[in-house]
Amino acid sequence: MYRAAMAMAVTLLAGSAMAQSNVSVQGLMDVYAGSVKFSGDSGNKASLNSGGMTTSWMGFKGAEDLGGGLKAEFALTGFLQADTGASGRFYGDTMFARDANVALSGAFGRVSLGRDLAPSFLPTVIFNPFGDSFSFSPLVLHTWVPSGDFGKRTWANFAAGDSGWSNEVIYTTPNFNGLSANFHYQFGEKAGDTGTKNAGMNALYFNGPLALSAYYHQVQVANPTPGALIDATVAPANYAAVNNQKTWFVGSSYDLTVAKLYATYSKSKDDTATALVMEDKTYSLGLKAPAAGGDILAGFASTKRTGTLVGADLKRDTLTAGYDYNLSKRTDVYALVMSDKISMAGRANSIAAGLRHKF
Repeated sequence: MYRAAMAMAVTLLAGSAMAQSNVSVQGLMDVYAGSVKFSGDSGNKASLNSGGMTTSWMGFKGAEDLGGGLKAEFALTGFLQADTGASGRFYGDTMFARDANVALSGAFGRVSLGRDLAPSFLPTVIFNPFGDSFSFSPLVLHTWVPSGDFGKRTWANFAAGDSGWSNEVIYTTPNFNGLSANFHYQFGEKAGDTGTKNAGMNALYFNGPLALSAYYHQVQVANPTPGALIDATVAPANYAAVNNQKTWFVGSSYDLTVAKLYATYSKSKDDTATALVMEDKTYSLGLKAPAAGGDILAGFASTKRTGTLVGADLKRDTLTAGYDYNLSKRTDVYALVMSDKISMAGRANSIAAGLRHKF
């Protein structure tokens, strides 16, 4: 009788604990076919590739209700290349480069520890019509994606330190009438150089049709593994010499119902151990208009690069247009065209069509 009662009590307690916590498997698969070329590439490449509109990923997320409004959370997710089954965004990427963190949240806000977003990520992907497309969004391409072969880029991305930071603490404020902020700090973990770090913050404001954002960061540490802050290229411009970057960004969007309009502006200043410097000024414009069960998308970004590190002024302009059709709440198909031009190379054109599914 006693054993039966104890067994029943354990079962009830286990059921209660399960009711207060949950773990889910989540992910997204995005595969496209097309002919893609960035300005400065050696030629067009016809291929089936992963991540046309969103980088493919999968993993685990969970939360536990600790009572009194306090909640424990975790996320362990990694990128993958859906066309080949390889892990990571690129060769050498870490297994859980997307998320590897634990957090506590409550009335005070939220504190996260581990690998998580950089302060530049949310403002960049929210304030352009192509979201987090690392293949075709003009603003995202200029921010994080270089052109040309590894080690000899014809153009390096302007944002240092990757779209996610490791060894990071993030404090997120409560939401104050649509306004919230995130404060980011990444420990440098360099012996004998405790001042080396990444630090930054962003703010997001949503009020009806209007949305505003800003971020600032100072980057001295590469992610997700040690290396160059921007790119390993040393010629024709020595991007690998950059050892410190300061960037600020402002963005806005306004939903007119018939169309949502986007605009951003950012400025980056890069320093080296010598007197060489580099400065990037980038602006972007975008539009998303609902049509026939989907969205018409158009985006443009322009970056002007100056400074003694690069010599003569350089420029990059990218224009992308497309249509994204919703088959369901979790599945969509899309078609895109892109034109890309950097000042030291010819114009390059791309076309692609793809399928994206969330689970």
